[in-house]
Amino acid sequence: MVQPLMPKATAVWLVDNTTLSFDQIAAFCSLHPLEVQGIADGEVAVGIRGLDPVAAGQVTREEVERCEADPGGRLVMIEPAAEVPKRARRARYTPVSKRQERPNGIAWLLKNYPELSDAQIGKLLGTTKSTITAVRDRTHWNTQHISPQDPLLLGICGEMELVEALNIARRRQTRAAERKAKEEARRRRREGIEEPVVAEEAAPATAQPTTEDTAADTSVVQTPEQPAEPTAESVFGESPGSE
Repeated sequence: MVQPLMPKATAVWLVDNTTLSFDQIAAFCSLHPLEVQGIADGEVAVGIRGLDPVAAGQVTREEVERCEADPGGRLVMIEPAAEVPKRARRARYTPVSKRQERPNGIAWLLKNYPELSDAQIGKLLGTTKSTITAVRDRTHWNTQHISPQDPLLLGICGEMELVEALNIARRRQTRAAERKAKEEARRRRREGIEEPVVAEEAAPATAQPTTEDTAADTSVVQTPEQPAEPTAESVFGESPGSE
C-alpha cells in the first residue's frame, strides 16, 4: 500500500482534525496504533507540524467522512495523476583520494580476470573505456608507475559487485562456447563430415577348444594298467608236486 508523503505529519493532522480511530490512522499512515496513540498523548512527534492530506491531494474529504462514519473502514489514497519518474542511476562515484589508484585497479582486473568486459570494469571502478584501453595497450600517460593492485583492498569497488560481474562474464563465456560448438556441429553436418569416432580396442578372444581337438586329446590319453590280482602261487610260491 502506498503511504502518504509525510506519514507522521499526516497522522498529527488526522489526530487533531478528525474523529478517525487510531487503527484507521495507523493503517493509512503505515504506523503502529500505539505510535498514533503516543501522538495523541503528546509523547510522539512533538514539534511536528501537521500536514493536511486533503489539501495535499492525497485523500478526498468524502473519503475522510466515510471512514469517520464507519469505524471499520480504511482510507484509500487518490491515485497520482502522473507516475513519478524513477531517479536514473548515476555513474559510480570515486573519492578524489582514490582516483589516482584506479589505473592500478584496472591493471589488476585485466591481469586476473580477462573475461570481464570493458563495460563491466568501467562500471565497477567508475572509469571510462578509453582509460581501460590505454592501460591495456600501455599507452597511459602514467604507465611507468602503474602496478596491479586489488581494487577491493584499495576500496574502489565492493566484493559482492565483483563476484556478480564475474558470474555474468563466466555465464556469457559458457553461452558463447556452447553456441560455437553448435555452429561447428551444424557446419560438419552441412558439409557431410562425419564426427570422429574413437575405435574401442577389442579384447583378445580366448580360443575355445573344438570337438575335434577334444576327441584328439581323448585318444591321446592312455588309461593306466590295472595291477593283476594276487594268487597263491605268487604269494607262497609253487608247490613241490607241481614239478
